[in-house]
Amino acid sequence: MRKLVIAISMLAFAGSVASADPIQDRQALMKERGKLAGQLSKVVKGEEDFDATAVLTMLKALQANAEKFDAEKMFPAGSDKGDTTAAPKIWDDMAGFKAAEDKFLVNAKEAVASPPGDVDGLKAQLNTLGGDCGACHQSYRIKKS
Repeated sequence: MRKLVIAISMLAFAGSVASADPIQDRQALMKERGKLAGQLSKVVKGEEDFDATAVLTMLKALQANAEKFDAEKMFPAGSDKGDTTAAPKIWDDMAGFKAAEDKFLVNAKEAVASPPGDVDGLKAQLNTLGGDCGACHQSYRIKKS
């Protein structure tokens, strides 16, 4: 579990380094988010032991990731072209897109404010956060073939 906490810390540091390319920046942020969710998923699946301290550290990292999200900087006009799966709907419905991300941030903050005491509690929180991700991807991401 200690290795897991160290790996999360390294992810958070790596995620804090920004490039000048908004496509690369948003892809890096979402990859970091996916890795954090994947680590939490391993705990829910029983592949990793439940450690309340490590889980809280991961939830805090997920919240920090969500707090870095800035739709206008990461999805400026013209960044819909190139190596991206961002759907055109993002630029057509920026308010809805921001609302979807705001919902994720609120739920991440709630998870940190009320950390789970066991795997079942984590599962419920991860289902909520994963639902936020899925809903956003359904509307604002082009499905890969």
